[in-house]
Amino acid sequence: MSTMNLTKTRLFEGVWEGVLTMADGGKSQPSIRVTHLDQPLDGIEVVEDRAQAHWVVRVPIPARLLSDGVQTFLISDPDTGEKLASFAVLAGDALGDDIRAEMDLLRAELDMLKRAFRRHCVETM
Repeated sequence: MSTMNLTKTRLFEGVWEGVLTMADGGKSQPSIRVTHLDQPLDGIEVVEDRAQAHWVVRVPIPARLLSDGVQTFLISDPDTGEKLASFAVLAGDALGDDIRAEMDLLRAELDMLKRAFRRHCVETM
């Protein structure tokens, strides 16, 4: 079990940010690995916040990795291989089709429920 706990704080201007706490109160710089499709990302920042006794993790999301569909990023402890967190970025036309199809399905189900409710009201009067 990892001694690190990573909690997302925000995704802002193409940078995923989180707070890393050490269960053992470790003072040495922790090592973080971020991968996309099993390829490591560069530019990861792990900065100590002494006032809060934790580390701030910043993961810049390269524009070259963004494309239609879902892109998943995995954050792990390179020493143990344990997953600390993950995040996904959804974009493009493929996503729009999925949302439209899901909305059509929800509308059809709502219409079916309305008909059943109206029929129930007529039958119980």
